[in-house]
This record gives sequence, C-alpha cells and structure tokens, in this order.
Amino acid sequence: MTLAVTVAIMVAGGVYLMLQRGMVRIVLGLLLVGHAANLMLMSAGGVFRRDQPLLGTNPPDWAGDPLPQAFVLTAIVIAFSIAIYMLTLAASGSDDDTEDAS
Repeated sequence: MTLAVTVAIMVAGGVYLMLQRGMVRIVLGLLLVGHAANLMLMSAGGVFRRDQPLLGTNPPDWAGDPLPQAFVLTAIVIAFSIAIYMLTLAASGSDDDTEDAS
C-alpha cells in the first residue's frame, strides 16, 4: 500500500511540474514520472516476495525474476540520457517568452 501511495504522489508531482512553463521544471517532472514508472515495474516483478535473482545461492523457485530488474535498469539509463539532452536544450536555447520588436 505504501508503494502505491508513493507512486501516486510521484506521478501527481511529476504531472504538476510538467504543466509548468519552465524547461527545467518540465525535465524534473519527466524524471519524477519516470521514477514512478520504474517503481511500478519493480513492484510488478514481485521482488518483495522472493530472494535475490542469483541461482547459485538460492533454490530456483525462490529466485526473483530478473526481467523487471533489467527493464528498470534500461529505463533508468534512457531517462538519464533524455534528461541530459533536454537540460542541454534548456541551457542552450533562448527564452521562450521574448519577442523581437524589429
């Protein structure tokens, strides 16, 4: 129940930040929503019900499913690269609110 509430709060905060005007706030909102999705993927894998996904140390029926963990690791790398790209665009871009008078 606590994980579901955490995911809901993170999604609500991320959507609120993405609806703001500033590019940095949009990037932070995107990161919050991405982390909430990663938490939801990890909870869907059932890691809390099982042991580590190492077959040498545990019986095979106790081992956790490594596929959601691999998905989350890939999603973290992709979210980090998108955040760096968007922050670079925010830093190098001009202000959106200005208009040329000429």
